[in-house]
Amino acid sequence: MPRPAAISYRLIIFDLDGTLSDSFPWFLSVVSRVADKHGFNRIDDVEAMRGRTLQEIIKALDVPRWRLPWIAKDMRRLKSRSGDKIPLFPGVPEMLSALAGRGMTIAVVSSDSEANARRALGSSASFIAYFACGASLFGKAGKFQQVMHAAAVPAKATLSVGDEVRDAEAAKAAGIDFAGVAWGYASVEALAKADPVTIFASVDKIPAWLSGGGAAFERV
Repeated sequence: MPRPAAISYRLIIFDLDGTLSDSFPWFLSVVSRVADKHGFNRIDDVEAMRGRTLQEIIKALDVPRWRLPWIAKDMRRLKSRSGDKIPLFPGVPEMLSALAGRGMTIAVVSSDSEANARRALGSSASFIAYFACGASLFGKAGKFQQVMHAAAVPAKATLSVGDEVRDAEAAKAAGIDFAGVAWGYASVEALAKADPVTIFASVDKIPAWLSGGGAAFERV
């Protein structure tokens, strides 16, 4: 079914890592240590991983699914020690301020802890109306629904913004639109296959695009 030419989004749900926070260099600095501790394959070719779905990545790394919660717990623990050293992408504070100033409700849904998310955002956390953190790798759809219920905003007026194919898959499962970002983990080509309403080329494009009401897929 084709999308309407314009959609007025009232609730914008952001992913944290790779979308608002430039945490990928930190991830690369710790992932081999975590891989060795939990017995899964090291990531030898990062670029090859960027085009894969989460299921494909788990298979390539040979990670037993029962270990995923323990791996996530370890990653959150390590992140808590380095949160002050992980910067936001340039322009993120200004972008969040602009959206909040236009009356949009902003939320963060992340697999990280709320404490880590608030630390990463710093003073910009004041623009976030809802935090739904601690999501499992496959649990973001439920968090999206939780935020929509709390904000009393319907799915048709909600947009998820993220940098991974799993963000798009979770948005689809929750019945909401998804917009990708070109500066995060997944490749633009992989995101384009995930049925986004748009792919943002830079942070500063987000407020202008949302002010225009949204449009059919394009890279902006």
